[in-house]
Parts: sequence; structure tokens; C-alpha cells
Amino acid sequence: MHIIFCFLSLLLFSSCSRPYCDYAVMGADEFVMDSYKIRQGKLAILELEGIEVGELPPEAMYEYRDMIAEDDILNIAVYHPSRKDLMESFQFINDTVGGFRVYQGRVDLPDISPVVVEGLTLEEARRMLQEQFRDHIRDTEVFVTYKDRLKRKVELTGMVGTPTVPVDGKIRLYEVLAKAQLPPNANLFMSYVIRDGCPLPIDLHRLINQGEMCHNIVMRGGDKIFIANPADSTVMLMGEVRLPRAVNLPYGFMSLREALVTAGGIPFTGDNRRIQVIRGNLKCPKIYVLAWEHIVHLPNDSLLLMPGDTVYVTEKPITQWNRFIEQLIPSFYGLNAGYSAYRVTRD
Repeated sequence: MHIIFCFLSLLLFSSCSRPYCDYAVMGADEFVMDSYKIRQGKLAILELEGIEVGELPPEAMYEYRDMIAEDDILNIAVYHPSRKDLMESFQFINDTVGGFRVYQGRVDLPDISPVVVEGLTLEEARRMLQEQFRDHIRDTEVFVTYKDRLKRKVELTGMVGTPTVPVDGKIRLYEVLAKAQLPPNANLFMSYVIRDGCPLPIDLHRLINQGEMCHNIVMRGGDKIFIANPADSTVMLMGEVRLPRAVNLPYGFMSLREALVTAGGIPFTGDNRRIQVIRGNLKCPKIYVLAWEHIVHLPNDSLLLMPGDTVYVTEKPITQWNRFIEQLIPSFYGLNAGYSAYRVTRD
């Protein structure tokens, strides 16, 4: 019996001891200070994650002179008061062939010689075509628009309804996103804009939801936009919560109070004096220790979570003790049965 008592004592004291961890443990003041940074948006959150963020070049906001390029497909229409056959021939080419393609810088048109249009604006091309027609057919009016642009367009991937949007030197990011048909739950935090192979420092959430036009750049041919899935950035809620789960962060942040409500709140087994927010990588995390009083009395935007955070609600000491006893009882019965069998065989 003395051996059993020693074994139980060893289990008890080993269960109460905690391994030493040299982590940065902080309180509510530091969490509030970091929340003010998170509130500034995506670029500030990336800096908290240790990701370098450059500045948006000023020329990204300027409109530019858009010119017709090789492989552009033009929609050319002609009006003449008496030459109905001429108008129908252009309409037939636009409808059946798909427009007039710029090949080797030129377009081939009915009744006139090929015309060089590469490097011209739409208005300049319209005037040149009209002059060419009027040299052969008087009273001709010409209209030119883009049918499609194989090079001068923005490519969109991810959660979008439109894969490409042509550019004209004036169209901006907000208008392109409006044409892309984004779903309401798109993850704007993880979405990004690529130009010349590099991501631009743009916060799509602040552009679309808060109307900050400093992110509304002029789009250029070759730009790429990726719209992320809602589950691409999450916060984990673990420990003594009713519904341990991953919560999506489509805007890049969420208040701690809202996250706990999403997880069903803290049951009576949880210690509301030790709500831990674990931030950073597993090798060197930053741990904030908060209490329920902070969550109740501080405003929502002072307690913000960011993607990758883990919220862990510690169990109460009595809960930990009860669970330890529940796990210990089967072992105790097994030892007691073994000891009884030993006494029977010995006697």
C-alpha cells in the first residue's frame, strides 16, 4: 500500500509542475497598443507580422495616354446616308468575325487600303480612318471602339465572375473590382494586386468598404488581381470555449469579444481571468494574458485579433483537478485490483 501511495504522490506533483518556457508574456496594455496598429489596416498588420511593405509610387495614381497595340481587336462601324451595303459589310465583320484585329500595326478594311493604327489613340485612329474613307467615299462617318484587348488588360483570378477587364489609361482599381463581380464574403485582406511581378501596397478593404481613394490606382495592361477565399485568413479559438473552431477574418481583423461570441462564449469550466492570445510563430510567440474585465469594459476596436492568432481560454484550477482525478480513478482501480489479486495469491 505504501508503494501505491508513493506512486500517486509522484503523479500528483508531476501533474502540478509546469515546463519552463521563455516566451514574451504581456498584458492588456500591450494588447491595446497593438490593436491600435491593427486598426490602421492591412499594411500595418503586415508590418506587425514582420513583412516589409513598400510605398505606392506616385505615378500609379496618374492617368496615361492609352494607345492601340498589336493584337487589339477593334469594333469599327461606318455610317453613310446612301451606302447601306457599306454599313452592312462592316456590321457583318463585327458580328461574325469578331471585329478588326490589329496585325503588324494595321487593320484591313473593305473598299480602302490597310491603315496603320498602332500607337494611335482611339480618337486619332477614328480621324485617320475617316479621312481615308472620305478620299474614296464622301459623307462617311467612322466610329471606333475596343472589342477586346489581348495585351492591354487586367487579369483576375480567385473569387471573381469576370476573368479579364480591358484598360484604357483611365480605368481605376475600384471600377475593375466592380466589373469583377466579387462575392460579398470575399477575403479582401488576403487579396492582392500584382504589377511587374511585385505586389502593390494596397488595402482593398479600406478602398471598397471605407472609400479610401488613396488606394484607387490607375490600372495598366498586365496587372493581375487575386481575390482570396474567406477561409484564407483565420483565428483559432481553443481551450475552454463552447465551440472550439477557426473563425474567418475576411477584413484582416476581428474584436476579441466578437470571436468569443462566435465560439459560444466561455463555459463555467473556463477561467475568465486567464484568456490568452498567442501571436506569432511557434518558436517565439508573443502571449497576451487578458481577463474578462478587459473584454467587458474596453471598446471593441481596442481588443483586435489579426490573422494567425490563437485564443486559448485556460481551465479553472478546480476543473483541472477534477479532470486529473477522472483520469486517475481507472488507474487506481486497476492498481487496487492488482494488489488484491496479489494478496489472494500470496495467502
